[in-house]
Amino acid sequence: MARFQLLRVNVSWTALLCLAHFTYLLFGATIFQILEREAESDNRNHFQLEKLHFLANYTCLDGPALEKFVHVILDAWEKGVNPSGNSTNPSNWDFGSSFFFAGTVVTTIGYGNLCPSTVSGQVFCVFYALCGIPLNLTFLKQLGKCLTAHLGRLERGMVAAVPHRRVFVALAVSLFFTSGSLLLLVIPPLLFSYVEGWSFGEGFYFAFITLSTIGFGDYVVGTDPDKEYISLYRSLTGIWIIFGLAWLALVLNIGSRIMENIVILTHPGFKKQKEEEDEVSSNKLEDTSKI
Repeated sequence: MARFQLLRVNVSWTALLCLAHFTYLLFGATIFQILEREAESDNRNHFQLEKLHFLANYTCLDGPALEKFVHVILDAWEKGVNPSGNSTNPSNWDFGSSFFFAGTVVTTIGYGNLCPSTVSGQVFCVFYALCGIPLNLTFLKQLGKCLTAHLGRLERGMVAAVPHRRVFVALAVSLFFTSGSLLLLVIPPLLFSYVEGWSFGEGFYFAFITLSTIGFGDYVVGTDPDKEYISLYRSLTGIWIIFGLAWLALVLNIGSRIMENIVILTHPGFKKQKEEEDEVSSNKLEDTSKI
C-alpha cells in the first residue's frame, strides 16, 4: 500500500483519500442543511396554510377528502403526468421525449420525473440499460480519446510555434476548457433560459447537474404544459448531453490528475509508491480475470 510521510507520520494514500472524501461529504451535508432546511420549513408551513385556506373557502370539502386529492396529484406526478393543465397536454412518450428518456437511461442520469409504468416497459428498461450503459461508456471513452487527441495536436502546434513549452501547454488546456465551457455550459443555459423561462443561474444549474449525471429532476427541459416546444427540442438536448458528458468527464479527469500531481510534488517519494500500488492492483485484476 502506498504511503508517504506527513508531519513525520507514515500515511496511507488510500486512508487519506477516504478521510478527505468523507470529510468533504460531512462538509457538504452541513452547508446544505444550513442553506436549505429553513426554506423547506417555510415551504411546508406555506403549503399547510394554503390547504387550510382552501378548506375554508370550499366548505363542501373536508380534510380527508383534500388529503386524498393531494395523494392523487402526487401519484400522477410520480407517473410522469403533469397535474396542471388538462388532458390535451403534450405526451411524455412522443418520439422526442422517448429519445430523451432513452438517453437519460444509458447515461445513468435518471431525472426521476418520468419512468415506465407498465411491466413490459419496466422489464425492457432493465435489459435496455444493461446493454446501453456499457455501449454508452465505450462511446464516451472513444469520444474522450478523440478530444484528447485534438488537445494533443493543439499543444504540439503551440509548442512548435513557440519554445516555451509549459506555458503553451497550459494555454492549450485553458483554451480547450474555455471553448468547451462556452459551447456546453454557457450557451445552452442561455437557450434553456429563453425557451423554458428560467433564469441563467437555473439554466446553468440544470446544465451542470445533467452533464455530471447527478440528475436531481427538479429542472427538466420540455415539461412545461403551458409552452409549445418544437418536436426536435428534447432530441437535440439528448445529443447535447452525450457530447457534454464526454467533455466534462475529460475535464474532471484532468482535475483528478492535477490533485494527484500536487500530492506528488509535495511528497516526491509518493510517485514511485503509487506506481507500485497501481501495478499490484492491475496484476490482481489480471489474475482474477484468468480465474
